[in-house]
Amino acid sequence: MKSNLTVKIIVALVLGAIVGISLHIISPAAFDGVNKYLFVPLGQIFLKLIQMLVVPIVLFSIILGVAGLGDPKKIGIIGTKTISFFLITTALAITIGITLASIIQPGKLMDVDASSSPGFEAEKTPGFVETLLNIIPSNPIAAMSSGEMLQIIFFAVFIGVGLAVLGGKTAGILKVVEQGNELMMYLVNVVMKFAPYGTFGLIATASGSQGWEAIRSMGLYMSVVLIALALHFFVVYGGAVALLGKYNPFTFFKKFFPAATVAFSLSSSNAVLPLSMKTAQNELKVPKAISGFVQPLGATINMDGTAIMQGVATVFIAQVYDVNLTLSQLVMVVLTAVLASIGTAGVPGVGLIMLAMVLESVGLPVAGIGLIIGVDRLLDMVRTAVNITGDAACAMYITKSEEQKGRLHLDESLDIKN
Repeated sequence: MKSNLTVKIIVALVLGAIVGISLHIISPAAFDGVNKYLFVPLGQIFLKLIQMLVVPIVLFSIILGVAGLGDPKKIGIIGTKTISFFLITTALAITIGITLASIIQPGKLMDVDASSSPGFEAEKTPGFVETLLNIIPSNPIAAMSSGEMLQIIFFAVFIGVGLAVLGGKTAGILKVVEQGNELMMYLVNVVMKFAPYGTFGLIATASGSQGWEAIRSMGLYMSVVLIALALHFFVVYGGAVALLGKYNPFTFFKKFFPAATVAFSLSSSNAVLPLSMKTAQNELKVPKAISGFVQPLGATINMDGTAIMQGVATVFIAQVYDVNLTLSQLVMVVLTAVLASIGTAGVPGVGLIMLAMVLESVGLPVAGIGLIIGVDRLLDMVRTAVNITGDAACAMYITKSEEQKGRLHLDESLDIKN
């Protein structure tokens, strides 16, 4: 991505936050009017343009990625490494959150009236067996129509394996998929020209809707979540990039920063997927086959930022209700959060649904989620940026691992023209 676009996005992000909060403080009624007719349309136009490209990009990129890997055994090895990386980092993430919340104790140091907080109605969460069965689509077209990402990924992997096995017999189909992928990447470039305006609208809506009072009243809880996110971002991901990916973490963060910035404004791993893949392939030189397989999968099952929120929120809610969680209950929180991350859609607000499952697993009242709803939208923006950075870090690790095993060569990388 060009540097001037990055600067424009950052400026739009800062201006959006300032304008949104200022309008909310000066005149909430004026904010409501400007938000309805300016901020929301700007943000939603950009969000819908990006979302429009997500399903075809996931389908094309995974088919190409799997077909490019060739040997089905190789696909299995890379898939196992990828899922293992995501599960381990998710466990580390929630452990960091629980540890910090237990040390700082935001729920005990703040005067919060749990009985007056807004309630939260938990949605039914599917069981483990049901989740596994739901991965296989009975109708792939319906899955693409409704945006069922795991089902789309499964179908795309299935097609990719078939193309890899059949080889030259299906060269024509593979060429069509390659051309479709090139077209989608071109459209990403077109849509990204609108990114600064969309970012401004999304941030102005989020900051103005919450207001300074909500942010200030929950400042300690937010601080714990943000510290945990920063630790995970720089220590876990930076360490993974340096030790496993054999790449300078500072260069990694610098080159991937534009994608993380847009993820911050969109609050959706799936929505920012086209840009995160383009950035990984262009700036980090991740091969097309690796990027096309790892990053869409990560957008679906890698929820490290959300896991951190769940760890902090669970301990916070327990402290507010004066419940002492045992070691076995904390272990249950970790296991439940890790399992809940598999198959959960990468869309705004999904963390609250997952948190309800975690709270129920240790007997805490789900209504306690009402305590954090006021600031969750802002934290959701930060943790989405963390999540997609983890996807890119995993892609870097897989790339280096496959190169060391002699199963991948640098000339397999994709150079997408801007």
